[in-house]
Amino acid sequence: MTLSAQLRNLALAVCATALLFTSAASAAPPAATTTQLRIDASAKGVAFPHFWEQMFGSGRAALSLRDDYRKDLDAVHQATGFGYIRFHGILDHDVGLVQRDAQGRISYNFSYIDQIYDGLLEHGVKPFVELGFMPPELTSDPKALQAFWYQPNVAPPKDYAEWDAMIGALARHLVERYGIDEVASWYFEVWNEPNIGFWTGTPAQSTYFTLYDHTVRALKAVNPRLRVGGPSTAQAAWIPAFLKHAKDDNVPVDFVSTHVYGDDTADNVFHTSENIPRADMVCRAVDKVHKEIAASPYPKMPLVFSEYNASYANLPNVTDTVFMGPWMANTIRECAGKVEIMSYWSFSDVFEEQGIVRNPFYGGFGLIAADRIDKPAFNAFAMLHKLGGTRLAVKSDSALVTRRADGTVVIALWNYAPPVGNTASYTPGRPVGTPKHFSLDMRHLPADAHATVWRLDETHGNAVAAFDQMGRPDFPSRQQIAQLREAGKLAAPETIDVRDGKLAIDVPVQGLVVIELR
Repeated sequence: MTLSAQLRNLALAVCATALLFTSAASAAPPAATTTQLRIDASAKGVAFPHFWEQMFGSGRAALSLRDDYRKDLDAVHQATGFGYIRFHGILDHDVGLVQRDAQGRISYNFSYIDQIYDGLLEHGVKPFVELGFMPPELTSDPKALQAFWYQPNVAPPKDYAEWDAMIGALARHLVERYGIDEVASWYFEVWNEPNIGFWTGTPAQSTYFTLYDHTVRALKAVNPRLRVGGPSTAQAAWIPAFLKHAKDDNVPVDFVSTHVYGDDTADNVFHTSENIPRADMVCRAVDKVHKEIAASPYPKMPLVFSEYNASYANLPNVTDTVFMGPWMANTIRECAGKVEIMSYWSFSDVFEEQGIVRNPFYGGFGLIAADRIDKPAFNAFAMLHKLGGTRLAVKSDSALVTRRADGTVVIALWNYAPPVGNTASYTPGRPVGTPKHFSLDMRHLPADAHATVWRLDETHGNAVAAFDQMGRPDFPSRQQIAQLREAGKLAAPETIDVRDGKLAIDVPVQGLVVIELR
């Protein structure tokens, strides 16, 4: 395409956007709703660990060797300080752990595994080791290939003695290379989502329990300090049965793991016919499993949601947009106190489950789009990272009030509205809702306190708006990529004086605001 054609297309896109805005502006602007918040900055509060940013998921293991993966890893680590990374495929063919010669003898090659885990540690994060999928050399069914673009094998092993030997060899190698003190600080999770299309054992649950039993015993035989758990199910499933099995058969378990997404159905998660909104599904599932653990033989068992997001599909109007700011803030509010770790899926769109990425804003799971473009979700995590470690009481479903150890009060305010459209194709338009006016009345603030305010909304930290104006090209030019990176940056904060402990803030629909009061 010629430069003049590009400019013409860009002009047409801008005109179309202007027409949309003009049409919207012709109607009377919606009146803001007012929320009054009374906050005592010296109140006792409760502990508020940052459970939502301790771990992130990622594309499969082999992708961690890529330079763009590691640059995205550094960016998210700098923004959130997260400690663990989880991915599929450490046992897959492209990592090359297991080899079988012409005589049928098995040997192990740890070269790529060492490069993968060395790379994570060198970039400041530890592995959350998902043990999967089945090495082709060990599988009971070479044709049992999952539908991901890279087609992992998801069958049980042909011979559990060979599986046990491989798990033991891997564990011994890791302990020898990194030391038991280091490896004991990792997590080992057995498989991924055996209750849906990632496990062909029949019946699924009992054969998965067999896999778990063999795996945990092989790991513990190397060193009992190794931390192992499961069942890593989709849709918050199997937890009571898994813990009952562990108790009845005296099988070690150190943590429970499971997954849920905002558009999972009530039928699949709760076996009811409810219509649970996307805003509430994840934490309703967390609450369900939290209660199941409390009623189990292991009421203090740590709970890890090792995958979650607002959608399990590629919905550009969800995971690419500013919708993720209020969705994420509300998820933190609802889930707090019920889970040790939640792992957002995923930190980067260096990701190939559906194939090679051809458009930076296709609804990918990552916080960072292809070409290292920060999404609004990245900015949401960077802003929410500022929250303190003590939570203060507040009567609102659109606010979190926290305090840091140095006394700084940090407040998150948001204006949740459902995404615009829920289809796989991008739908332009404005979300339905009204602006929110927050009136804050704060006690026990220093007389000279001032507010630093960060914003995420349609006009702040939103690369998608710039991408729309470009006409959403599949393959942006280098110049366009530079423009998108700039547009995606977290907007510079504003400073507001606080008078007599009072502060007023307006938050647009699907907006997120974080306020730091010093």
